[in-house]
Amino acid sequence: MFAFLLADYWFAFTFFQLEFHTLNSSRSAYQSITFKPDFFNVYTIFGAQVKFSVLVKAVSAILRTPIQSIDHLRVQLPDPDASKVQWTLECNNGMRKACSITCNIEPDIQHLTLDRNGFPSNFIVRPHDLNRLLANFQSSLQEITIIATEITSSPADAASEIGGKAVELRNINPTKDNDSSLHTQLWIDPAEEFVLYNHVGDPVDITFGVKELKAFVSFCESCEVDIHLYFEKAGEPILMAPKIGLSDSSGSNFDATLVLATMLISQLRDENASEEPQ
Repeated sequence: MFAFLLADYWFAFTFFQLEFHTLNSSRSAYQSITFKPDFFNVYTIFGAQVKFSVLVKAVSAILRTPIQSIDHLRVQLPDPDASKVQWTLECNNGMRKACSITCNIEPDIQHLTLDRNGFPSNFIVRPHDLNRLLANFQSSLQEITIIATEITSSPADAASEIGGKAVELRNINPTKDNDSSLHTQLWIDPAEEFVLYNHVGDPVDITFGVKELKAFVSFCESCEVDIHLYFEKAGEPILMAPKIGLSDSSGSNFDATLVLATMLISQLRDENASEEPQ
């Protein structure tokens, strides 16, 4: 899942958890995954904390082996100052694949902390449902816009929401007058497509990368969990996380976070400006 970011892979070991972090070169996408010790068959650490960094491409090369043929993976750092990390794949057919990956000499380990409860808007969607919605757009699509409006119970107000559908997905950018690409708008009823939907107040929109979104959808689908998306408005980051359990991930042995930058310009603001009388 980290391969699409094509950057460094940061590991942080403590007695309580193992953290993976990565940040793309343009600093527009940040990903982290946390594992509790009981996620692993064996988890051993020397010292209070150990950190190292390797290239994502190097790790991805090792993990190209089909997961169905792997019995287990062993990752070992001989000592805190070691220059290489040993990776060993034990395959079901008895084959062993071993590789040593060189650690970065001066790792720039980043850590981003955002309070999920601090986002005013959020929704939960099942991965296969989101994939079905995204299938309505071109496969070459690079960015997508989500427009969220408040759900109303008044029939008169519902008419302004395209038949009560409070969420819109689109790939239309009104700032590009000569854009000849295929334009798609998809209006969604949250009650039909989402597990949960929370948005109160004026409409907001966020535009962000589709490639990163699809990668996280695939990750959640493989983990058999729903996706929780948190956002505020254009220009503010969107946070995605797997929805584990009934409340939060505190009872789970793993958690993940993907944070994406969004476009600064609001399409809603541009549309409203174009509709004003001259």
